[in-house]
Amino acid sequence: MRVIEFKLKVNPSQKIAIQEAIRVGQFIRNKCLRFWMDSTKEDQVNYATLCRLTTELSNSPEFSFVGKLNSMARQASAERAWFSISRFYDNCQRGLAKKGYPKFKKFSRSVEYKTSGWKLTEDKKFIHITDKTGIGKLKLIGTFNREILDKSTIKRVRLIKRADGFYCQFVLDIERVETFDSTGKEVGIDLG
Repeated sequence: MRVIEFKLKVNPSQKIAIQEAIRVGQFIRNKCLRFWMDSTKEDQVNYATLCRLTTELSNSPEFSFVGKLNSMARQASAERAWFSISRFYDNCQRGLAKKGYPKFKKFSRSVEYKTSGWKLTEDKKFIHITDKTGIGKLKLIGTFNREILDKSTIKRVRLIKRADGFYCQFVLDIERVETFDSTGKEVGIDLG
């Protein structure tokens, strides 16, 4: 996996929409954690039940704002909650002193889209967020080689809020291969 990051050029309405999407992702993660805490052992909560919970939240009239976020982004937020829950269970089985009980997030700084909910333009200078959050078309600022940005290699897209602005990360399914030429000389190192 390889991560490429671009700075985003956003207008004030897009800034508000991105912040709202980040808050919805945080809300979903916290709701999934609360669902796990309130469930009994017989319920056997797993990742699939958390994804089902996100669908129920999006269909509920009380939480209609959840439906604006793309289904893959909702599942990615549920996946983050499940990672913290499964890490807690793994630490319990290992018998570690500090188990790392999952905590609610107060300040989330990113929202993650899997394979849908976004679209790159032909020249790969803009990304269009296609869900109902109203983010729209965002300009990618950066000088990185854009030819490797291909729809088939991009596995995830993250919109990140930082102090100096908003960023877009592309997680690519590309392995970095470095070839080393042999010099023909051997070096011995005494470690003792």
